[in-house]
Amino acid sequence: MNSAKSQGNSFEEVAGEYGEDAAINAGIAADPDTIELDEEWFKQARPAIEAIPDIVERYQHSQMGESDSTKVMLPIPLDADLAERIRNIGPDWEEVVNEELRRAFTRT
Repeated sequence: MNSAKSQGNSFEEVAGEYGEDAAINAGIAADPDTIELDEEWFKQARPAIEAIPDIVERYQHSQMGESDSTKVMLPIPLDADLAERIRNIGPDWEEVVNEELRRAFTRT
């Protein structure tokens, strides 16, 4: 839809005449602060943990409760099948893995 058709019209007017998707797209096109995220943008994108690791780590720590203040985040690459099996442990999988690792590394 040509965004010029929607200039000066409210969202409801454009949606009524052209449909809700057209009204949303017209609003996006009219916003100078938006950009289209194309294939090239996604090719250059990196995970936040790689691009801004300090910020991600601070955020992750802020999401931990006071009782977890001695814990640290340790991102490690795992085989996909292993990661799936770990997640399938259930909602407390992090605690289970922590205890299993503790047992594995404290064996004498």
